[in-house]
Amino acid sequence: MAKKKQIILNTATFLFAQKGFNETSIAEVARMTQSAEGTIFYHFKTKNDLFLAVLSSVKEGISREFEAYLGTRRFETGLEMIGEVIAFFFYLAAHHEDWFMLIQRHYPYELARTNVECRGHLEAIFNTLIDLFEAAIARGQEDGSIGSLPTRKTALLLFSMVNGLVWVKFHDLYDPASLYEELQRACHRILSIL
Repeated sequence: MAKKKQIILNTATFLFAQKGFNETSIAEVARMTQSAEGTIFYHFKTKNDLFLAVLSSVKEGISREFEAYLGTRRFETGLEMIGEVIAFFFYLAAHHEDWFMLIQRHYPYELARTNVECRGHLEAIFNTLIDLFEAAIARGQEDGSIGSLPTRKTALLLFSMVNGLVWVKFHDLYDPASLYEELQRACHRILSIL
């Protein structure tokens, strides 16, 4: 991807995450990237197109980061893999806060009601994350470290708990770090049920 286009995407991701879609202007993206508005419209025909490109970039980034991380790890059991997926989820949410703040905002879901492409991007982001939990559960069921549970539904429940703590962090309601150990224990208890 051209360097200028990537700079525009990165800046738009930051602004959409911090301010929301409606409060982010193309003029502000242009100013922060030292680009002409015409340059932005050359790469992205509309503000919605820019937003959709940001969502696609977020999905690719999450996939890339998890693949790189899990590719360097060896797990004795699926239960151990669940713990690592949870830990890396929190790490990624902290180090790529804009990605996760963006998907916590209301606007993407509002747009997804009428825009099939937006809905597809959101589903792809969430499926990427949920698939990680599901793969670890399936592996644990094979090696006997995880009980006989419906894999996709259980993955959705675990993802919801972890993502919920990320949401709590972004809204400064509680310190999710103080709940980390209890979350790990709760997941182990849930998954160990035979």
